[in-house]
Amino acid sequence: MTIHWCGTGLSSIPGLRRLIEAGHPVTVWNRTVEKARAEVGDLTQDIRAFSLETLAEALKPGDIAVSMLPADQHVGIARLCLEKGANFCSSSYIAPEMRALDEDFREAGLVSINEVGLDPGIDHLMAHDLVARYRASKVYDNDNVLSFTSYCGGVPKEPNAFRYKFSWAPAGVLKALRSPSRSLRHFTELRVARPWDAISRYDAPLPVPESFEVYPNRDSYPFMEEYRFEKHWKVKDFVRGTIRLNGWADAWAPIFREIEALEGKPLAEINAALEARAAALLKENAYAPGEPDRVVLFVALKAERDGKPVFHQTWAMDAWGDVRGTAMGRLVSVPVSLAIQAVLNREIPAGVHGAPHDPKLVARWLDQVGHLAQFLRRIDHLG
Repeated sequence: MTIHWCGTGLSSIPGLRRLIEAGHPVTVWNRTVEKARAEVGDLTQDIRAFSLETLAEALKPGDIAVSMLPADQHVGIARLCLEKGANFCSSSYIAPEMRALDEDFREAGLVSINEVGLDPGIDHLMAHDLVARYRASKVYDNDNVLSFTSYCGGVPKEPNAFRYKFSWAPAGVLKALRSPSRSLRHFTELRVARPWDAISRYDAPLPVPESFEVYPNRDSYPFMEEYRFEKHWKVKDFVRGTIRLNGWADAWAPIFREIEALEGKPLAEINAALEARAAALLKENAYAPGEPDRVVLFVALKAERDGKPVFHQTWAMDAWGDVRGTAMGRLVSVPVSLAIQAVLNREIPAGVHGAPHDPKLVARWLDQVGHLAQFLRRIDHLG
């Protein structure tokens, strides 16, 4: 069983090196072979130029293909895996086109595991853990009122005036600001066209208390089912979102106005404007070589009865770059490597899946995350 790791960008290296150092047979694929050699050439010589055609020639039954490439590449590689009798792994959200392959993967007895990076990934593990703990608690009751929040973000360890720094071309960050979101607030569906219309304050339960700015992203609703919320539960709030340093909204106000001014223009013109703006932002707000990044993640579940909390726990994580490299790189790629090992150990059932619910895997993976982050704790606010 060979692991075909495709893509050696900034969020790939720690997990990739971990697998090679553990003695797994790994073939490394990258569009630019020289870049891959610079990252892992001290560990392996099996580094090849990526194309779907050459991957197809190398993929064998029982192998696993890992796509750390742009998200639009995942489904094509997953289909190739089905054709070749191989398994698939990515850290990205499960696109509808990937979800549509579930029956095919099940029938073939193959696994497509996704959403096993940082966000999505570690956040899912924390959510699964909290829901399981709530279900098993003495206070579990169908009449309880539930609130769930999950906020994650990469921020500079040393804050700058812009309140944000970029590790790579920021066009994706700018394009995400054009995406609407759907979440649940005070028993009511909240639809937001742009993030800056729904920024709120979050007080983080860190050793040194700190507040952040947060906003909902994407569509939170499907994750109620993913986290195994029962349909009859009384859910007051359910929000998955992004976290930013305080002052971010003010610092980015000119960017927001530029994006608003693009409304109604042709997509090609919008993308060109965002790409140009991204290039300027990267020049002004890029991480310096060796400068530490920071990742914060907070997942909380609260249950109330008669207006009083009876269950309230939060997973809190704070991590930053150090001699091991960037926090983002560790927290995205090492969980991916754990997922690959779980597939090889037949711990993941056939089909298309996100991060596992299995309590043993959740506990084992979160234990590993504890070695990746400088601070990781499950806080019982009532204990």
